Amino acid sequence: MQACRKLTVREYIRASKSENTLRGYQSDWRAFCAWCEARQLCPVPASPETVAAFIAECASTLKVGSIQRRLNAITEAHKAVGLDSPTHHPMVTNTMKGIRRTNGTAPTQKTATLIGDIRAMVDATDAGLIGIRDRALILLGFAGAFRRSELVGLDAADGAFGKDGLTVTLRRSKTDQHGAGRKIGIPYGSNPGTCPVRNLQSWIEQADVTGGPLFRSINRHGKVQAGGLSGIDVARVVKKLADRAGLDAAKYAGHSLRSGHATSAAIAGASERSIMNQTGHRSVQMVRRYIRDGSLFRENSGGKLGL
Repeated sequence: MQACRKLTVREYIRASKSENTLRGYQSDWRAFCAWCEARQLCPVPASPETVAAFIAECASTLKVGSIQRRLNAITEAHKAVGLDSPTHHPMVTNTMKGIRRTNGTAPTQKTATLIGDIRAMVDATDAGLIGIRDRALILLGFAGAFRRSELVGLDAADGAFGKDGLTVTLRRSKTDQHGAGRKIGIPYGSNPGTCPVRNLQSWIEQADVTGGPLFRSINRHGKVQAGGLSGIDVARVVKKLADRAGLDAAKYAGHSLRSGHATSAAIAGASERSIMNQTGHRSVQMVRRYIRDGSLFRENSGGKLGL
């Protein structure tokens, strides 16, 4: 009985973090252990001097965010065996501050897909089922401001069609690991060719999706598969269509749909509140960054100078 209780506790602790986070921690912890082994240093318990030297060396090849994730992995590994983490020592925190000041913390953002880009990408889709799926995928992702993980996590039962449009029940997301869920409205578009609701209806009907994953892979024979798409598949679709539309595919990815919604909505004059309702952002600062990007020229004092 005691062994069962211990196993249950471990499972609950594991469930407290997403699978992606756990995989990242495991990879980062292996990197730290290998680094320590090569220098005959002890990873557990690690000394502050060891951790500071490790992140200082990482700073020459890794971004600040990746280094922070490695620190998080070291922290979790020490906590797992009941030890205080050396990552909180002033030597480590000051080293990290120096790395941030030297290397900067500005993230590299993929380019947002604006409405003109979306129209061009829709025009560049394939004929047949692949094209029907890809149109539905990018239009729903753009209109709903979905993360790629949210898009591929949708089941057929998560969408309800009504007279005003589509209601999507998002059962779990990056910022909702507890599964409280929320509903997102997708209105009908004025143009049938780019209407996310009509294009999704077409995909469901043509692919005969009656249950299970909403967006699915299609084999080389044109047969719809039972398995759903992955987040990487969404990025590939966006890059493929961006390239065909004459855009620089390297600058676009799955997140371009989500950031494109926020930016395009800001350009159109949507309020912060309405954008946050759709994106699910908890931080107004993040949304305001999109709004600033969308307002660079719409509300630019330089245009008032008479040049």
